[in-house]
Amino acid sequence: MTLRWEGEEEDAQAAARAAAERGDLLAHRSGEEIVLANEFAEVRICRVETRNGSRLLIESPKSGQWVALCPLELEALTWQNPQTFSQMIGRPFGPLIDADTEEE
Repeated sequence: MTLRWEGEEEDAQAAARAAAERGDLLAHRSGEEIVLANEFAEVRICRVETRNGSRLLIESPKSGQWVALCPLELEALTWQNPQTFSQMIGRPFGPLIDADTEEE
């Protein structure tokens, strides 16, 4: 007997789409990969070219999570204070703002 959970099919489809998107980004890598690590984390970083310009692809080999950030998103990191990053670290794998929260 195979156990299944509600939303399993959707999860599998989303994972397949994400893997395909990551593969496409890596196919357009520019330059060498950089690995940054310490006793708490390791990330791989590389520049990728998209039809909308360059992005920085940041991957966590341990978790399998990744994100591709445009220059404006990267600049937005410089606008943050240490408390923002503390909140991000304190809520791993979750957004700072819930998607269900509507702007007023």
